[in-house]
Amino acid sequence: MSAYHPRRASILDWPRAVLYYLYVALVTLVLGLWGLPQVLVHPERAHRVASLWLGQMLGAARVILGVRIEYRGTPPAGDCIVASKHQSFLDILALAHACPRRAFVMKREVLRVPIMGWFARKVGCIPIDRARGKEAMKQIIAGVEAARTRPGGLGQLIIYPEGTRTRPGQKLPYKHGAGTIQRATGLPIQPVAVNCGLFWPKRGIPIQGGTAVIEFLPPITVGQRSGAVMELLEARIEAASDRLLAEAGGLPGTTPAPAA
Repeated sequence: MSAYHPRRASILDWPRAVLYYLYVALVTLVLGLWGLPQVLVHPERAHRVASLWLGQMLGAARVILGVRIEYRGTPPAGDCIVASKHQSFLDILALAHACPRRAFVMKREVLRVPIMGWFARKVGCIPIDRARGKEAMKQIIAGVEAARTRPGGLGQLIIYPEGTRTRPGQKLPYKHGAGTIQRATGLPIQPVAVNCGLFWPKRGIPIQGGTAVIEFLPPITVGQRSGAVMELLEARIEAASDRLLAEAGGLPGTTPAPAA
């Protein structure tokens, strides 16, 4: 499947984007200053503050940019590994908002950033040192096991098997992290397909309004070797993501599916 190249941003797209990012900066500052004291005293409120911030980001995207989010399938509620296609910043916001106790694997340096790093620690993000190579995976597994012993458990650990953002229709080799973590911990894997890159490209500003879809696919439980798990995970995510792209008319030779 060839990658889809979205149109370039026009001069009319920039005012909306500037307004959106100004709103993001303002809300982040206000909620950060308001929420940080609460989280320091009551750490269990970290996810509530994060959900409020995410809701504001998605609400502003709907009002200012004209981009809505449609969720399909059942978002996970318990401890699991959420493995998702990653096309833009929009799918990070939407996926994190759907997961009630979301957590990410993050570089150690990010956790040292004021406000954002403090909140990331409180919601249970797992720090790693990528310079340590294979030792980094041991760090992740140790962090997952430690998080599962906390009140409330691990939550939903969101990872991106391709390791970076891709253009709609583009596919990169899947890394084996999700399968390795599952084999070590016994956690189910929740595959997720997206088409967010059609509305908010991997680089640049949001370019068009519409309905972006986040689809939760059937989970993959334990009982298979990690290689087989990754083959199944890749097949499910790629097939479903291509289907969502074609449905929206975002792949060569396709047109949007008619409204029901």
